[in-house]
Amino acid sequence: MNKDFTFTIKSIRLDEHYCPSDNTRITTNFANLARGEHRQQNLRSALAMINNTFNALAHWDNPKGERYSVELDIISVDIDVAGSGEHFPSIEVLKTSIVDHQTDTRIDGIVGNNFSSYVRDYDFSVRLLEHNKDKAGFSVPDDFGELHGKLFQHFVRSNTYQQHFNKPPVICLSVSDTKIYRRSENQHPVLGFEYVANESSLTEQYFKKMGLQVRYFMPPNSVAPFAFYFVGDLLNDYTNLELISTISTMATFQKIYRPEIYNANAVAGKCYQPNLSNPDHSLTPIVYDRVERSQLAKQQGKFAEQYFIKPYQSLLEQWSASYA
Repeated sequence: MNKDFTFTIKSIRLDEHYCPSDNTRITTNFANLARGEHRQQNLRSALAMINNTFNALAHWDNPKGERYSVELDIISVDIDVAGSGEHFPSIEVLKTSIVDHQTDTRIDGIVGNNFSSYVRDYDFSVRLLEHNKDKAGFSVPDDFGELHGKLFQHFVRSNTYQQHFNKPPVICLSVSDTKIYRRSENQHPVLGFEYVANESSLTEQYFKKMGLQVRYFMPPNSVAPFAFYFVGDLLNDYTNLELISTISTMATFQKIYRPEIYNANAVAGKCYQPNLSNPDHSLTPIVYDRVERSQLAKQQGKFAEQYFIKPYQSLLEQWSASYA
């Protein structure tokens, strides 16, 4: 059995000329924006929003609000589990880089940010649904998320990851509309006020199996907290500029995709529960097909089942059982 799965990393710049590759999950935020007749204007507008948000947060020694710009690279990770040379698209994340136009330097940002995974689609849109089919109550398989979590941790610990990236990933997601978040007294100069959730969610438990813990912060100029998934010490392992690159990128995507929460006209208070039916919000001028996004998740899960889970099921089960 091959315990050293082979990972291959590919990178493509996310700019106004970006076109999704055949292996990219088409429900991914940036891939959704890059389709249709408005694709180039969508991308141009989203990138401008990212840069404006970055400069608003990195305001020191930046009187005109134009010192920095953010470059985004889509990092696609393929995996060969059988040593046969056949690769399956494993995960896709974003890597930020910061351009300081005042000093003419380029600064590494954070890898992670957006997170995309066919196997996660399989777990949530195929396996979980089949497990609960015709059952009176909702339940989760005992080993739910274990294979995905071990594959992710294996990649982050791999020589391939270490050769390309200097720090562990940080993933930034929307908060859950089923939970209540209470603002604490802890305040970070960039991440803002920390919020504490009233209970754990299935998503949190899933990401915990990936080796990631979560904290919730509402950055300055934001109207709702974000969920930050990370390894180690989020507040001290990353510089302010690195954190701002993640905030500006993901705040932009969430304003487009989750305007009811992140482009709401009222700011989250001390006790906050997100509302996806909130009518008091503003839409961005960026075209985003949310209906299509939700419909395609199951198709992508079926794709993972057909081309990855079933063909390599025995091998994957043996590997998962022996992985530590």
